[in-house]
Amino acid sequence: MLLSPANWLPQAPLEPLLLDWLTRAGIEVAILRLDQIDPLISGNKWFKLIEHLKAADRAGAQGVISLGGAHSNHLHALAAAGKRLGFETVGLLRGHPQQTPTVADLQAFGMQLHWLGYGGYRARHEPGFWEPWQAQYPNLYAVPEGGGGLAGALGCKALKEQVSVQLSNLGWSDYHGWWLACGTGTTLAGLVLAEAGVHPVYGALAVPDDHGVAPQVAAIVREAGLQISAYELIDASRGGFAKVDPVLLEFIENAEQSCGVPLEPLYTGKALLALKQQVEAGRFEHGTRLIFVHTGGLQGRRGLISYS
Repeated sequence: MLLSPANWLPQAPLEPLLLDWLTRAGIEVAILRLDQIDPLISGNKWFKLIEHLKAADRAGAQGVISLGGAHSNHLHALAAAGKRLGFETVGLLRGHPQQTPTVADLQAFGMQLHWLGYGGYRARHEPGFWEPWQAQYPNLYAVPEGGGGLAGALGCKALKEQVSVQLSNLGWSDYHGWWLACGTGTTLAGLVLAEAGVHPVYGALAVPDDHGVAPQVAAIVREAGLQISAYELIDASRGGFAKVDPVLLEFIENAEQSCGVPLEPLYTGKALLALKQQVEAGRFEHGTRLIFVHTGGLQGRRGLISYS
């Protein structure tokens, strides 16, 4: 690769999240704006890529091959990083050829696309799946779907440091926990590793329980050898991944108007609604201070969200 990712570590601003339902409950929330780290390489997906890209560099690879769907934030970040840093990217996509704003960006960024169909994509966890692709692209480094695994989690540990150096700007000396959306659980696992039991991490599941987030997080924590961890997974999927309903859309619209922070309905919108429900149920004591992670992904809402 032409440029190591270590040479580009964007800083995400930490700012107060001002919403009336938080004020009424006496809860303070600071939002880590990963959606603002870069115009193209946005959100937690970049942090999940960092250690994978370093491994690809060490392996002498000329680029990266990975998987995702037609609205994939992961592939979008990977393709944008390839264009920015000067390495080759190949995307293996779920389903059959279609044109979405995300796919158009992938093509514009120079990513070579292969559509696997649905059956072919389901085979991604089977033994031998990568062999023909590695034969076709021997100079590329394979990164798992979503940039997951221990490498992805280790890249996300940096988020704790980004928060710690900005707490004084809010007048905070400490906080009581993290709240964020979970798709694979990799970012949550990274925060769990960074915290090592000091502060709890609450993950609002954007996918149903059968997507295996809990065992994935447990496997990462176990592989890292962490003895003490504190985290909880909370169902926020609203019936399934990418399930969007009128209540959610109305909540997002109202929240955006109130706090001025753009949201999307698959991850961050669901996570914030789940937090509201937990706050109004009395889950957190008056005076609690939480860090809410805006995981980005705003590019993926193009064509997915519309307000009536």
